Amino acid sequence: MSKPLAIPASFFGMVLGLIGWGNSWRAAHEVWGGPAAVGEALMLAGAFVWAVLLVLFAAKWLAARSEAIGEASHPVQCCFIGLVGVATMLVAIAAHPYSRPVAVSLFAAGSAFTLIFALWRTGILWQGARDPAATTPVLYLPTVAGSYVTAIGLATFGLGDWGRLAFGAGLLSWFAIESVLLHRLYTVAEMPAPLRPVLGIQLAPPTVGAAAYLSITSGPPDMIVYGLIGYGLLQVLVLARLARWIFAAGVTASVWAFTFGLTALSTAMVKLVGRGDAGPISVLAPVVFAFVSIVMGVIVLRTLWLLVRGRLLPAPPALSVTR
Repeated sequence: MSKPLAIPASFFGMVLGLIGWGNSWRAAHEVWGGPAAVGEALMLAGAFVWAVLLVLFAAKWLAARSEAIGEASHPVQCCFIGLVGVATMLVAIAAHPYSRPVAVSLFAAGSAFTLIFALWRTGILWQGARDPAATTPVLYLPTVAGSYVTAIGLATFGLGDWGRLAFGAGLLSWFAIESVLLHRLYTVAEMPAPLRPVLGIQLAPPTVGAAAYLSITSGPPDMIVYGLIGYGLLQVLVLARLARWIFAAGVTASVWAFTFGLTALSTAMVKLVGRGDAGPISVLAPVVFAFVSIVMGVIVLRTLWLLVRGRLLPAPPALSVTR
């Protein structure tokens, strides 16, 4: 398979990170009066990366079908395919201020893909016969990430009542999957080094959940959103404590697994300030916003360096079991 067609579906995580970062800057513009151009430029960059990856993803299925089917059959890599729909919904949210018809069309396509893929993948998981070693945070992507972003998108288009249903689907899916995942982490042999960066996805359920919750509610902050952010902050500290172990194989493009959760944490905290928080969040929000922007800048520069050096594409996945 040629190199352009070898790009895995996990690269759509870059779109989530870039548009998530743009959303954080949009929130900073609304709450603190930060420069609007920064957020919009990041949204544009995310949309450009999405367009390139979408073409390459489609080309892989047309010209390298066996490799594409192999990715879809892989117990870990397959879940990243769900990011195609999630990324498309985020591009729709980014485009909403500029063209509602275009945004609605993109959101409809992205949400449909997300739902269909989540049902397909969940149906496979419910049939069992799965190797516990293949249980990683990628399991959150089809149902949890997909449902949360669906909720945010529905609220963006004035359908917050429908968004509450999507939020509930994502929240309870998170609770169910996290129990299985933590059991695997506690009781099964440690993950191989190349696979460990997917633990960055562990940050996303509470933080993206907080952003989704804020999108479908109004008024002053409540205990639920504070609880989600508190758990998100705990995940940041745990991941920081494990950073050397997680990146034992080096910092590669897989570091983007951390970006959607990090940017959602920043966005949610900034929006809480805008909703009237005058407590600890108002103190932490500027610090977290600055920290996330610095980390994102480093990740972008690192990714560009890997691209220039020809080291951006990952090695073939090690796990060969199915389901």
